[in-house]
Amino acid sequence: MNVNFEYAKTLAGEGSILLLLSIIPYAGWILGIIGVVLLLRGLKELSYYYQDDTIYQNSLTGVKFYIIALISAGVAITALLIGIGTATGFKYTKGFSPTPGFAAGLIAFLGGLLIAFIFYLLATSQLRTAFNTLAQKSGEDSFTTAGTLLRLGAILSIVLVGFILIFVAWIFATVGFFTMKSRQYQQYASQANENLPPPPSSENTMQTTGTATGKGGI
Repeated sequence: MNVNFEYAKTLAGEGSILLLLSIIPYAGWILGIIGVVLLLRGLKELSYYYQDDTIYQNSLTGVKFYIIALISAGVAITALLIGIGTATGFKYTKGFSPTPGFAAGLIAFLGGLLIAFIFYLLATSQLRTAFNTLAQKSGEDSFTTAGTLLRLGAILSIVLVGFILIFVAWIFATVGFFTMKSRQYQQYASQANENLPPPPSSENTMQTTGTATGKGGI
C-alpha cells in the first residue's frame, strides 16, 4: 500500500499540536477533539508505512481508555454535585446538613475518580507502547521520552506536576513527528556511514609516531 510519509507525519504532528492547545479555555476541548482525530489518522497512515498495525491499534485502544476515564470523571463530578444538592436542598444559600443522598453522592464520586484514574493509567500505557514502537521504527528517541513522561504524568496526575509532565510529553511527541525521517533517508544515512573509512587504530598511530620520531632522530 502506497503511503505518503510526509503527509502521515504531518497529520500526526498537527494532531499533537492541537492536543497541546486543548488547554485553552472554552475552545480548547474542540481543538482537543480535532487533535485526537488527526493524531489517530496520522498514526494509522504511519502504521501502514512501517507495516506494523500495533502502532495504530495501541493508540486507538489508548484513546478509548481516555474516553472511559473522562466519562467516569464526569459521572463522579455529577454525582458529587447532586449529593451536595440534596444536602442543601438545592439552595446553596441554605445551610449544609448531611443526608443519605450526600453520602451516596460522595461514595459515587470517589468510586468514579478511582475508575477514571485506572483507565487513565491504562490509556497512557497503550500510548507509551505505540510511541516506543514508533521510536524503534523511526529512530527518533523523542517518542521514547514522550511515552515515559506520559506514564509518569499519569501516575502523578493527583498533583500538579503530573499535568506538567503530560504537557511536556506531548511537546516531545510533536518534535518526534516533525523530525522523523523516512526509511529511504535512514537507509541512505546507514550506507553513507558504512562507506566511511574506519578510524586508525591505536597500534597504527603508535607505529606512525615511532617512525616519525626515528626519522627525526636521524
